[in-house]
Amino acid sequence: MADIMNDRAESSSDGFICAPEGFKPNIIGLYGVPGAGKSHYLSKLRVHAESELSSSFQFFEGSSVISSLIPGGLPAFKELPEDQKSKLREEAIRSIKDECTVEKTAGIVAGHATFWDEKDDTEVIAITPKDLEIYSHILYLRTDPEVVQQQRINDCERDREIVSIDHLERWQMMEESVLRTLCRVHGINFCVISARSYTDSEDMFLARLWRLVSDLGLHNEHVNRNNAMTRLGQVMNSGATRNGRLKTMLVMDADKTLAPQDAGDMFWGKVSTPGALIGTKNPLKELFGSSDGYSYHSFRQATLLYEESVGDGAFDAICDEVASEVTMHPEFVSLLHQVAEIDHVGAVVVTSGLRRVWEKVLEREGLSESVKVIGGGRISDGFVVTAEVKADLVAHIQSAYGVEVCAFGDSPLDLPMLLQADRAIVVVGDEYSRSASMDAALGDAIKTQGLVASQLMLPDTATPRLDSVKLPILRLSQADIDAILCDSNFRFIHAGHTSASALLMTQTRNATVAGPALKEAHRRIGWYLAVQFIGKAIGLESYEIPHVQGGHTEGHRLKGEKRTTIVPLMRGGGPMAEGINEVFPLAMLVHAIKPDDLKLHHVEEQGSIILVDSVINSGKSMIEFIKHVRKLHATIRIVVAANVVQDKVISGETAANLARYGNITLVALRLSKNQFTGSGDTDTGNRLFNTTHLR
Repeated sequence: MADIMNDRAESSSDGFICAPEGFKPNIIGLYGVPGAGKSHYLSKLRVHAESELSSSFQFFEGSSVISSLIPGGLPAFKELPEDQKSKLREEAIRSIKDECTVEKTAGIVAGHATFWDEKDDTEVIAITPKDLEIYSHILYLRTDPEVVQQQRINDCERDREIVSIDHLERWQMMEESVLRTLCRVHGINFCVISARSYTDSEDMFLARLWRLVSDLGLHNEHVNRNNAMTRLGQVMNSGATRNGRLKTMLVMDADKTLAPQDAGDMFWGKVSTPGALIGTKNPLKELFGSSDGYSYHSFRQATLLYEESVGDGAFDAICDEVASEVTMHPEFVSLLHQVAEIDHVGAVVVTSGLRRVWEKVLEREGLSESVKVIGGGRISDGFVVTAEVKADLVAHIQSAYGVEVCAFGDSPLDLPMLLQADRAIVVVGDEYSRSASMDAALGDAIKTQGLVASQLMLPDTATPRLDSVKLPILRLSQADIDAILCDSNFRFIHAGHTSASALLMTQTRNATVAGPALKEAHRRIGWYLAVQFIGKAIGLESYEIPHVQGGHTEGHRLKGEKRTTIVPLMRGGGPMAEGINEVFPLAMLVHAIKPDDLKLHHVEEQGSIILVDSVINSGKSMIEFIKHVRKLHATIRIVVAANVVQDKVISGETAANLARYGNITLVALRLSKNQFTGSGDTDTGNRLFNTTHLR
């Protein structure tokens, strides 16, 4: 057994076959003690597939494949020593895989895991390392030992020994435990299947078995993503797009985000743990704590554990019970009810947990019509929600529907989604219940991936994560809610804790750098913001340019560059504006000390205006300029560019005030928690122009 546990073959089939490139068939092993009904159900599945004209599956009786590989068939095979038997078993599973690969089908194989002689108590392991390399799934047929004994007695085709019910029961328990462990070690999805009760007829069981193998045989990560996208399309088409008026979508995790509870943990507290995982209150903790972590494979195994534990009816009843014990944070209840009343903001819950629980929770809160749930928990859902799926769904909402996404999450599983979103809010719970690994993962995402996020403590007595500089605190006051829900295109983009940001800001923060050297540092920052962010905010257009090798090729410039006005707020915004103008040389440059310096002819024929300042502290001066621009041109796109923006500008009342003017993007190199306002030696304008000695 130890050899099988540790043997992970490094190669697949030993022989070369001409197979469709990239196709890897799902091979499902159907196991159970001799007499459990494997051959019977394999035959039934074959007939069922033929009746549905399904050409996606091939069915194999393992012993028949082995018999075809040796002269004399099974009788000759039984006389061989164990090592030669093992080689033939491995040759059989290789041939099955190769045939399925060539035909581009899934395979279902009835096989033996062990043989256990009751008389001499000898146990023989029949499953091989090659089996464990090739199988993608193993289904274990758990049949009542009394039924197994009777089926062995009634089997006229095979010479089966009469064994006791007690031995069959011990044999079945041993096999199930061994296979569950082997599958966990070798990355094979495992599930025990059995009749739910004495009222579960054979036809009912067969229908359930067919649904299961149909899914397992054809499912992969590509199918999973497509099914999740299909579900998203259903959600968006059900009214979430507000008939084209949608501008912002709230995408929310569920467990420990919308509520302090973990519905999955609560679910497993109400059911007995299956098989070898007895003693573990929640088998998912062991599953996700393995080397596979929160992978597609692990989430699919979690779904099989739910399938194995209870039938559909009992599953729904337990979800009802769990939902009744889940208490949503009142702040989210209030926010989502406000979302339901407006046309330009929608909300969807995207959970890696139990979809059914959260649908029931939202229904109880009167939110089921306005907030839909994308999640899994059962095979019938068609997909599992991994971290990658969450991020892909957010990206699709942004690109396909042209809306901005504000994402809420609490754990490392949510980080890809938070990174993809236009605005990210980390929900922080009590220290005893929140994710222990989130601090490190969050810090890394901020440092190496440029995550820009706020943190929301629920309850508000919770201890903040990291610090309020790296992760500014959001209280979800009515002003914060208004900023989220305001009917506008207000966006904030900044470079975050990237290497570019660190390098560019160094010169500006160095007290020994002033005058022309500091101007050059600010010019480079303007150039960087233009290339990295402003072009993205406004968009690019293509045009024809002469190619160095002759002829013409496609070049790109700012969309409507000739109809763009760059306005440095003097004096501090001048050098940065020059860097921006260098990237967008066709744009108009207009210096302004006060809002009235901007005249109608500066904006009336323009499509975009870029307001540039070195530092935005309270945002008061910038709002005055924006207010004036809106008087001159009600719909012009406004981009505000700055070196440093104080964090209070992008939240609360100031953000709400900015948002009211609409179609505004705020772009900055960095966000600062420091509320210091410079003067004299520390004033940016004085440092830029060597006037620090003047008072």
